[in-house]
Amino acid sequence: MSRAGEFELIRRYFAPLARGFPGADGLRSDNAIFAADGRRDLVVKTDTIVAGVHFLADETPQRIAEKALRVCLSDLAAGGAHPVAYQLALALPGSLNERWVAAFARALAADQRRYKILLSGGDTVRTPGPLSITVTAVGQVARGRALLRSGARAGDQLWVTGTIGDAALGLRVATDQLKPPTDEARFLEDRFRRPRPRTALGPQLIGIAHAAADVSDGLLADVGHVANASGLRVTMDRELVPLSRPARRAVQRLPGLWSTVLAGGDDYELVLAVPPRREAALLKAARAVRLLVTRIGRFDRGRGVELRSGGRKLAIERTGWDHFPGK
Repeated sequence: MSRAGEFELIRRYFAPLARGFPGADGLRSDNAIFAADGRRDLVVKTDTIVAGVHFLADETPQRIAEKALRVCLSDLAAGGAHPVAYQLALALPGSLNERWVAAFARALAADQRRYKILLSGGDTVRTPGPLSITVTAVGQVARGRALLRSGARAGDQLWVTGTIGDAALGLRVATDQLKPPTDEARFLEDRFRRPRPRTALGPQLIGIAHAAADVSDGLLADVGHVANASGLRVTMDRELVPLSRPARRAVQRLPGLWSTVLAGGDDYELVLAVPPRREAALLKAARAVRLLVTRIGRFDRGRGVELRSGGRKLAIERTGWDHFPGK
């Protein structure tokens, strides 16, 4: 399992199984699209999170519940979909008691109200460990309008929401690998533990963006996924990448942290391919939901990802998270 990367495994073994189902987009996008009726499509996404991989083993049930649901909702936002329902599959170690389950369920209930989504079913099993949670989320979008990774066009501008790198730096704070001032540490760690899916903006991107993806594996990786799925080259300017004040101070103190910021992942922001003529519409939509959007690059003919700073090309050490990194 270690000789081919995660996406190469998908391309080689699983994408062929999706041939004949156009809603799978060749497994190039995170979401699948199903026709619901003459007016609507369903956007469906499945995500699994595992203790010790996606969240710290000692994380609270409240934060685990939030992450399990929100990472799936982030993909629905990238598809331009309104959340409707979700399925929940739990593999619970015997060491967890009913008090843990009750706290987990209360947190889900709070997020259901926040994101206007309801549980529709699932499965619960016992496991020797570790804790594993799978969520399949379903959203709605106007027929034929769902955003995919594969829709970018040459000449599109590359935009990103929010700020990048906070969560990856927050993981370093949580694991005592980074020790910024207390207020900055608290901010960064909260960004790691509590994703904030851009569900308010997502549906507004229909008719504005040609393509979109959420930033889960890392900014460089997910921008690359859009470029690869669209058969294009993307050039990104590091100096334009939006950073929070704590993140900017961190890279100023330790410039080597740029790799963590650009490739660490867990941001759950959105990267967008937007034609220049729709820039004003994007800015208006973002202002309406009080969300920062920043233009950081451009898609052109060609292949691959190019990172630049101060007019020069930078070497890319790593692009992002891969569950099965190739050798």
